[in-house]
Amino acid sequence: MPPPSNRLCVHTATTKPWSLDECFAEYPKQGVSGISIWRQTLEGRVLADVQRQAIDAGLQVVSLCRGGFFPALSQTARQAAIDDNRLAIEQAQTIGAPVVVLVCGAVPGQSLQESRKQIADGIAAVLPVAQQAGVKLAIEPLHPMYCDDRSAVNTMKQANAICDALGSPSHLGIALDVYHVWWDPDLQEQIAIAGRADRLTAFHICDWKTPTTDLLNDRGLMGEGCIPIQQINQWMEQAGFTGFREVEIFSNQWWALDQREFLKRIQASYIDHFG
Repeated sequence: MPPPSNRLCVHTATTKPWSLDECFAEYPKQGVSGISIWRQTLEGRVLADVQRQAIDAGLQVVSLCRGGFFPALSQTARQAAIDDNRLAIEQAQTIGAPVVVLVCGAVPGQSLQESRKQIADGIAAVLPVAQQAGVKLAIEPLHPMYCDDRSAVNTMKQANAICDALGSPSHLGIALDVYHVWWDPDLQEQIAIAGRADRLTAFHICDWKTPTTDLLNDRGLMGEGCIPIQQINQWMEQAGFTGFREVEIFSNQWWALDQREFLKRIQASYIDHFG
């Protein structure tokens, strides 16, 4: 884990217009010490070189995004998802990412209960691969607005339940994204439960703007919206979390601007919230 004074991580999807090379070059200039890499930025690259580039830039690879999407209507499609998650674990191991974040998936028209069962089955199928690779899988609960086709896991309680059902293996944890769970009245309790079980694996931050013009791509910079980020951070720390705070902002507004200026705003907002 990074020292408490140096816990700023940025997802490559946050500065989406930039290539991975540009992220490596620009993040350290604004005091960013961690990078979470999205898989599409790895296309066509020699993965071993990515790990070397991160080290040369002084950046710690925090996670690889994303695996998951386990549910499907056919066994063939479910097996294809399992195979893709095995590939994601292999990619994470090669680039030095200790975590693969799971956006678990859902199927329109299929019951959420069946999708959750398929999610648990899919995770169970790839856990041995993750354990062998030394990579941790992190279930990311998504806001209920995404439960039709993106994730049937929508609360920390559901994520904790899947971990319990699989026997609380050491290579399975939870990625908490404030954008998705800030509304949950049980959030503090479920964070504490996850903390006692050593499941708090990742912490993603941004803000919920009011009004929100696009439920996917109108996330706000910390302080632009209504999420009690500092309170949730306090709950995370009380539960024992000492890892990176990962800025993950999907924003058509910010992507349209100079990404260097955006990165400066990220750093200023981070300091304002966390010192």
